[in-house]
Amino acid sequence: MKALWNHLTAVQIAPPLWLVVLSGFAALTVVAYPASWHVSRGLITIAHEGGHALVAVLTRRKLRGIRLHSDTSGVTLTRGRPTGPGMIATAAAGYVAPSLIGLGAAWLVADGRITMLLWGVLALLTCMLLMIRNFFGAVSLLAVGGAVFALSWFAPPDVQSACAYVAAWFLLLGGVRPILELQSKRRVGRAPDSDADQLARLTRVPGTLWVLLFLLVSAAALVYGGYLLTARWLPL
Repeated sequence: MKALWNHLTAVQIAPPLWLVVLSGFAALTVVAYPASWHVSRGLITIAHEGGHALVAVLTRRKLRGIRLHSDTSGVTLTRGRPTGPGMIATAAAGYVAPSLIGLGAAWLVADGRITMLLWGVLALLTCMLLMIRNFFGAVSLLAVGGAVFALSWFAPPDVQSACAYVAAWFLLLGGVRPILELQSKRRVGRAPDSDADQLARLTRVPGTLWVLLFLLVSAAALVYGGYLLTARWLPL
């Protein structure tokens, strides 16, 4: 047990600055390019629905299941009071979850805790897998979990580090784009039951203000997460 703990908490040597910058540009390209975004957006959906599920459990709502769909949409089903702080917190968690997870990943990566990050991701994916209620969602989580496990078990430390930086940048950058897409859909009436509109009905705060709040949280996470990832090389 002690050996496992030492393995999980081991600190890896920081990569060179050029690799950190390159990983950021790679993640930005994936998020900005439509074809790659269409494929990778499902990873953001996993974080989004995981955020709903985690907050539902923390606020003592009954988590009934999670579904992930091939069109990169998803839904988290909970049971409890249809109004109140728990329902509001659960609804508000989804769009900010990828950015906040990315911020946590940036903190661990910047501290050299790559193994801890990878195994933490595996633990979260395993918990989600227990609540998945459709075949595509199960296959998606198994595929992502298998890739993370292979990376943590077989890849050399420098490859693990590079992938961890790309993942942190991807979550930070990828957490912003769905919020912008959400407002674009709302503007033309294509998302009447979005999280922002559900929150508007729950709180009587306009949905646009909720979208703005999502965007502010995600932007702040991106700025601070970017600082954490590059702070080692910034002048004092």
